[in-house]
Amino acid sequence: MITYQDQDGLRVITINRPDKANSLTKAMLEQLCDVTRDPGDAQAVIITGKGRVFSAGADLEEARAGLATDDVWERLSGNIAALPCLTIAALNGTLAGGAFGMALACDIRLSVPEAKFFYPVMKLGFLPQPSDPKRMSALIGPARTKFILMGGQKITSDQAYQFGLIDQIITGDALIAHANELCADAIAADSNIHHKIKSLCS
Repeated sequence: MITYQDQDGLRVITINRPDKANSLTKAMLEQLCDVTRDPGDAQAVIITGKGRVFSAGADLEEARAGLATDDVWERLSGNIAALPCLTIAALNGTLAGGAFGMALACDIRLSVPEAKFFYPVMKLGFLPQPSDPKRMSALIGPARTKFILMGGQKITSDQAYQFGLIDQIITGDALIAHANELCADAIAADSNIHHKIKSLCS
């Protein structure tokens, strides 16, 4: 289940399936596509998860039935990357598999200290989503991207920070509050400035 809340120029999107490690079904991914395609009047978007895991990636049963190679993942990350406003992945826990696409497409990634990061495509026999290696490599370089994707390495939040995969490590209780603080200037700014700054940074 995906929930979202709009308030004062901010949209907070929550992956809410904690009993299944926030693993993503096709229906959930389509919901995520919908709420990221049209963020309404939001001047900033935060994506987070409920519970101790941000997302374990694809629901295993649906992955075996074809979800792992469905274009919905690429549509979702494309939607997020195309948003003209500030986007933040507030990683409340472990980030795995196809769920990487959402985080990599965001402008900023925050993480709790306990989070682990892994993308076991070699082990599972799937290719990563097309844009994920490119975005990951832009952040951490080709060798470290292969370390994760081809070497199958599970890295800690400290390693992810050292690599440049995440931007800050924030304790769990303060994660969303800090993400909100980072959005304050963007929410107060003229929307035209967002697009211009993003263009300068790309």
